[in-house]
Amino acid sequence: MPDIVVKFGGSNLRKKSDVLQLVKIIKAYKKPLVIVISANFGITDYLFDQMIKIRNQKAESELVSRYLEQLYRSIINKNFEDEKSGEKAYLQIRESILELERYLLGVSCIGETPDFLEDLILSYGERLSAILLNNLLAYHNISSKLIYPGELPLVTDGEFGNASVDFGRSSEKVNQSLSSDIHYIIPGFFGISPEGKTTILGRGGSDYSAAAIARCIKATSLDIWKDVNGFLSGDPEIVNHPVLLEKITYAEAAELAYFGARILHPRTVEPLQDCHIPIRIFNIQNGTEKFKPLSVVNSEEVVREGVVKSVTYSDDFCLLKLKGPGVGIKPGILAKVTTILNKSKINISSVITSQIAINLLLSKKDLKKALDLVKSLGLTAVNDIIAIRNISLIAVVGQGMLENHGIAARMFNAVARKKINVQMSSSGASQVVSYFIVDNKDRTEAVCEIHKEFFEKSSRLKKS
Repeated sequence: MPDIVVKFGGSNLRKKSDVLQLVKIIKAYKKPLVIVISANFGITDYLFDQMIKIRNQKAESELVSRYLEQLYRSIINKNFEDEKSGEKAYLQIRESILELERYLLGVSCIGETPDFLEDLILSYGERLSAILLNNLLAYHNISSKLIYPGELPLVTDGEFGNASVDFGRSSEKVNQSLSSDIHYIIPGFFGISPEGKTTILGRGGSDYSAAAIARCIKATSLDIWKDVNGFLSGDPEIVNHPVLLEKITYAEAAELAYFGARILHPRTVEPLQDCHIPIRIFNIQNGTEKFKPLSVVNSEEVVREGVVKSVTYSDDFCLLKLKGPGVGIKPGILAKVTTILNKSKINISSVITSQIAINLLLSKKDLKKALDLVKSLGLTAVNDIIAIRNISLIAVVGQGMLENHGIAARMFNAVARKKINVQMSSSGASQVVSYFIVDNKDRTEAVCEIHKEFFEKSSRLKKS
């Protein structure tokens, strides 16, 4: 029975020839694996955009099918020299594409996309890449079995768009379904509701589905292959000489992912933390030459000298500010706001209050809808509702943030040197993170200055 779950993401599948690199890595493990695969790069976004166009009668389902058939035909021609094996792979992929076409035709006919149908349509990117990889492994004489989440079954709570795995219903059956000594290929990103409907696990949720499967089979590790050098002390496109983080805790990884580091989906650590299953991060560009993880996420708490391990940022947040004398202490205002936003499935990332203001940190995509909903409440104690879009959130992450004095002071002194105004800040909500908000135009300079404050300059990549 496999005891390692390996996850390949869409960034590993940018070029037509990239799938062959996955085969080489799978071979290098020299043991059976559970392999969770994402959609080819850009396919999920393509399906989402086309679904909207078809719903609005601005595109046709046949054009989507034609595009996907041509794309996968070209990928197959690039990776299969044997015509018979290539044709077998193509026919399986085409069958799946024709299923997708029928669902898209349904969207066109009714002029809307029910939640259950949207999740089903978006799952096809992963289905197609899984079919391709399974056939390519067979072509290279590697024994494998393609198995869909519904066949495991990986059962969710049934929430469309952002489901959670129900481990009570899933663990034993998933473990039994993956008990043979062969490679299993599983499309990530989705599970199945108790009623048998496809439910996606949130955008970018393939990491989470891989982690859920790793928990179900009690894996020795979850190995995630990326196209970057693991967790770093800062974005290498912004800061100079970032430090490689060889070991970080589950909490640190979760906060870094939540506040902008695009290494993991924020929920990846959730199924693994209690079971102490480590996450190992590899760079696919290194191939099998350096078959050693760049970063390992586990339970080992290490306080770095200087405490801070990484400075990250996100431009995806916005603020909804409710102003009025006494709004911070008047009973019921916050409850009414959170209730109406919850009913519309708008997530509140953080709430910071004062005597005269309630500040809600939201995703930018939700700002307009949230503003309209809060205005509709007609809150008499609220004099003004302000939407603030052009902000960046900067987070400083490290084990020991609360136990070591002076960290926040150094952080604020760093941005003060550049005369950057901090609009809002929060510390203490988490043991490992402090964050603050600045104007978007000040983001890059603020990140660089904080990174300089906590990490020595060097002419080469250092390790922490």
